[in-house]
Amino acid sequence: MIEKNVLTDFSSRVSEPVIDASTYVHPQAAVIGNVILGKNILVSPMASIRGDEGQPLYVGDDSNVQDGVIIHALETEHDGKPVEGNLYEVDGKKYAVYVGDSVSLAHQVQIHGPAVVMDDTFVGMKVLVFKSFVGKNCVIEPGVILMGVTVADRRCVPAGSVINTQEQADNLPEVTDDYPLKDLNKGVVHVNTSLAKAYLKREQ
Repeated sequence: MIEKNVLTDFSSRVSEPVIDASTYVHPQAAVIGNVILGKNILVSPMASIRGDEGQPLYVGDDSNVQDGVIIHALETEHDGKPVEGNLYEVDGKKYAVYVGDSVSLAHQVQIHGPAVVMDDTFVGMKVLVFKSFVGKNCVIEPGVILMGVTVADRRCVPAGSVINTQEQADNLPEVTDDYPLKDLNKGVVHVNTSLAKAYLKREQ
């Protein structure tokens, strides 16, 4: 389902999702409102990217939004005025949620804005990212909760961790050459961009 958002006191503009022609949105996924999807993205069944409260929601080229993923955000407008505390700035533009290029959002991930996940990062199954900024080339292992923190580039977050202080985030280990999941994201991105192309070709 791809549709416009509705007018409310926290959303004074009706927006239609902007989706590149090379991106495949499964019929059982929902993309609503002020959403921007780049190139070669696979949006899998039961995923929900809902830009009807916090806006805009952005997903960059070659990323994937797997089964059951939810991308949503706190309100970014109130009575016609922006709620600046619920926005992140990336490259001079403000977003409720920003997901960079070649990011994998594995099954049942929740990215709830204000939130940013930068390029080449793997976000494992059932992770919650809320009010947080995640840098480039990170590996967020399954079952993690990130709340109110900034995670530097090339950090690993161990499975099941709850990271809710900046001190915890600053002490996260770096992704090293001997870390067994360091190249996981490359394979996941390859599989999902290939699937997006194949599903689109089937529909032609």
